[in-house]
Amino acid sequence: MERIDTSAVAHAILDAPGWARVGITAPSSCIREDAALELGRVIADAVDAPASAPSSEQSILPL
Repeated sequence: MERIDTSAVAHAILDAPGWARVGITAPSSCIREDAALELGRVIADAVDAPASAPSSEQSILPL
């Protein structure tokens, strides 16, 4: 089993829609559940996303 990158999870939470981040503290259980599902989806997408490979259009700089 592969370890989840906590940095990727943190960035996914910060990049999640504002309503979902705020919604998990809502007094209504329906809103909290919807917000939690959205945050879960955003985090799962970020964790499952393949690492971005360098573009062929990007020039390589010598060191």
